[in-house]
Amino acid sequence: MKTTELNALELEIIEARRTISSDGYPMSIGELTNLYKEGELIIRPEFQRFFRWTETQKSMLVESLLLGIPIPSIFVSQVESGKWEVVDGLQRISTILQLQGELKKNNQKDAPFVLQGTKYLPSLEGRSWDHEDPDLALTEAQKLDIKRSKLDLKIIKRESSPSTKFDLFQRLNSYGSSLNSQEMRSALLVAVSSECFSWIESLSTDENFIHCTQLSERLIEERYDLELVIRFLVLHNRSNDRITNASLRDLPQVLDKESMAIAEKFPKGKKTLEATFKKTFSLLAENGGDLLFKRWDSKKKEFQGSFLNTAFEVFALGAGYHIANKSPIRVDIGSAVKEFWKLPVMSKGFATGRSTEARLVTFIPIGRNLLASK
Repeated sequence: MKTTELNALELEIIEARRTISSDGYPMSIGELTNLYKEGELIIRPEFQRFFRWTETQKSMLVESLLLGIPIPSIFVSQVESGKWEVVDGLQRISTILQLQGELKKNNQKDAPFVLQGTKYLPSLEGRSWDHEDPDLALTEAQKLDIKRSKLDLKIIKRESSPSTKFDLFQRLNSYGSSLNSQEMRSALLVAVSSECFSWIESLSTDENFIHCTQLSERLIEERYDLELVIRFLVLHNRSNDRITNASLRDLPQVLDKESMAIAEKFPKGKKTLEATFKKTFSLLAENGGDLLFKRWDSKKKEFQGSFLNTAFEVFALGAGYHIANKSPIRVDIGSAVKEFWKLPVMSKGFATGRSTEARLVTFIPIGRNLLASK
């Protein structure tokens, strides 16, 4: 038995190794910068929204380069044309390019940033790559030191399967990256299909969706609006036998996996999903709008608070289910909302303390039943 298990494991290892082919070697910053300038090193424009290091963090990287402190490996993926696309190391490469005034945003070069003083190099304060005041510009020797600094590049060759490439991206970014789960998901979507990601972004700008959700600036900055769009796309028409604690365990992974599936076959399915999304939020906007996703206080006879996930899962996913299946749906949604908040399940702390999957398993069916036309 042990021999059989060992053989099975060996086979799995061999098969998995075949799915990813990699290489690696050191490359100077000067060489890497030239590749970027010549269009052979790709930083997708969609990824640049994740470039959010502070000036302090950028200055610390420059300090490390000047002092010869090793920088973590940069991972790039070789695309079909042979060019390299950044998979992991966006912050580092973008900082290095911006330092030199070479980073492009919207086809325009971003201005070089001004350095801050650091722990070991406090005299970096106020300096930049090129400065009108010669005393505040890095010297030619210092620039050459940076250009000749070596970075360790790991190249994921084009023979590797796309799913393996982006599984690697996800793993790398889970080892301490500051990206939240939706930002990582967005990066994965861009990598699989930038057209699909752009489409999902366009849905998040739908005026009825915005009117109904009324998210705070903080949530929008964290791109929670995109997560809600993806939640809708993935969950609104999910079959009843897949609304279980087991099938919804670890919701972020479920959203990752199933949004990748949408991206991989895109634009197949786009027309139907978009029509359902827009019809759903048009209906909700006409029948309660932003009040639907707030809590109804039956004693005070008013809606209170801000956006609630639970209400979204009941009413957005419930309405979407009926629209997708062309089944009769209630039009008195405002009345349905008030009925919902009077249900016994809502009497004591409703979703408080529930796991995400337990909440979804409870409330998705409630939404479908509550909004079914009697």
